[in-house]
Amino acid sequence: MVDERTHYIPSGCAISGIMAEDGGRFSGREIIESIAAMHFRSNGLGGGFAGYGLFPDHAEDYCLQMMYDDPSGREAAEAYLHERFEVVASEEIPTRPVEVVKNRPILWRYFLRVLPTTRQRHYDLTEDDVVVDSVMEINRSIDGAFVASSGKNMGVFKGVGFPEDIGEFYRLDEYEAYTWTAHGRFPTNTSAWWGGAHPFGLLDWTVVHNGEISSYGINRRYLENFDYHCALHTDTEVICYLVDLLIRKHGLNFEQAALVLAAPFWDDIDRMDEEEQQTAHALRVVYGGALLNGPFSVVIGHRNGMVGLNDRVKLRPMVAARHESRVFIASEEAAIRVVCPAPDKVWAAEGGKPIVAALKTPAAAMG
Repeated sequence: MVDERTHYIPSGCAISGIMAEDGGRFSGREIIESIAAMHFRSNGLGGGFAGYGLFPDHAEDYCLQMMYDDPSGREAAEAYLHERFEVVASEEIPTRPVEVVKNRPILWRYFLRVLPTTRQRHYDLTEDDVVVDSVMEINRSIDGAFVASSGKNMGVFKGVGFPEDIGEFYRLDEYEAYTWTAHGRFPTNTSAWWGGAHPFGLLDWTVVHNGEISSYGINRRYLENFDYHCALHTDTEVICYLVDLLIRKHGLNFEQAALVLAAPFWDDIDRMDEEEQQTAHALRVVYGGALLNGPFSVVIGHRNGMVGLNDRVKLRPMVAARHESRVFIASEEAAIRVVCPAPDKVWAAEGGKPIVAALKTPAAAMG
């Protein structure tokens, strides 16, 4: 029997994602079992999940899942939300007692629609832009309030603890989704706190990350040029905002975004054929401030799919598999086989090359 006090995975962090490309929804129990198989990559200081297709009765409403330190933070945030949105529904996020999950914040959920008066006032913004602006303002300016997720028909559930305990705490076995992602361990270079656990979300984008972004300072300053403000004190936050900028705002596809985030070395670009070389060179020049340096493997969730991406030299592990309509991405093959013992295909991710899974029938047009 392994002694968990003396045996750890030196590369740290566990990430996992499961998606049904046919849109079939399945219980959160599967993603809990998958991430629990990598228990020794975690350390009890952070864990979390994202799910898509959770709220079909509110599929077209923005779902803000909030964490509050105290009632005054909730009061201030709700006053702000009522100024900009119609609150269609409001409820406490259901939880169950789990002995090892302690010091929980106030957890609340709102289903929102942008008010006509807000659209008129911000006529030059899309509704998604209004939500992004609101998330930035709450996280940056309202003490004791933090937005955990802000997309449609999805949610992020995270906290301080081992991921399997966080999943039990949030009663994820009672939810169904067509895509689930999960993370175990704490955010790099950050003290453990509920808002700083993975996944990080903005609109329908969520990111779980194994590694460390040494370019965080450059990426953060670059994002400020586009009115994204990093308030969560961890390097992973920039990945989520860069994905929103590149894909939703600037219209890049996932392959192009990968050439920005995990940009090939100049020597590798020189060896590409002419068309690929022109594209890679242009993206590298235009988006130099968005290049992610450092080791990373990430799973990016969105309403229409799931993407896995390694850094360009593959300094963190990532394995993928397919079985019928299911796509699996994880740090370890064991996390896949515990929920899918006999996949049709298993392969290791290539450095800088995205693994793209997509709904056969899109949930909605992105952006």
